[in-house]
Amino acid sequence: MPMFHTEFNSLRDLFVNQIEDLYDAENRLTKALPKMAEAASSSQLKQAFTSHLRETEGHVSRLERIFAEINIDPKRETCEAMKGLISEGEDMVGAKGDPDVKDAALIAAAQRVEHYEISGYGTARAFARRIGLTQAVNLLQQTLNEEEAADRKLNDIAESSVNVQAQSTAKATTAR
Repeated sequence: MPMFHTEFNSLRDLFVNQIEDLYDAENRLTKALPKMAEAASSSQLKQAFTSHLRETEGHVSRLERIFAEINIDPKRETCEAMKGLISEGEDMVGAKGDPDVKDAALIAAAQRVEHYEISGYGTARAFARRIGLTQAVNLLQQTLNEEEAADRKLNDIAESSVNVQAQSTAKATTAR
């Protein structure tokens, strides 16, 4: 149980809380993505995770620019949701079994993360727009665009190769 209770007296207070939450989430992801890349057997999936790690480092930097815009030192509000999503991802990283099926599991975990981030960035952008933070709106939109593109890329990898291979493995195992 938290010792202190969050207090919101303005939309700006809520916006700051959301940015702190996203800042924590992105920092956690910079540690999780290399593990996911290493666990992937598909070279295409490894590359997607590695590429998204570089983008995620940029997301952290953008959030720091937003903190500067609102004259607040960057602070992390523990993102319990991301902690849970990363924990689920770690289960996939450590899973045993067929590498193709494991890749499909890694994509499933990564897409859950992307969907959470898409929601968070969309919400923060709406708050920034409402309180007149034009630069923050633009920075949040850039990140939102990258998160949506990452989700599409993962979906494309899943549909074009990983899920196909995972299904072939299942058919081969069933046929034995």
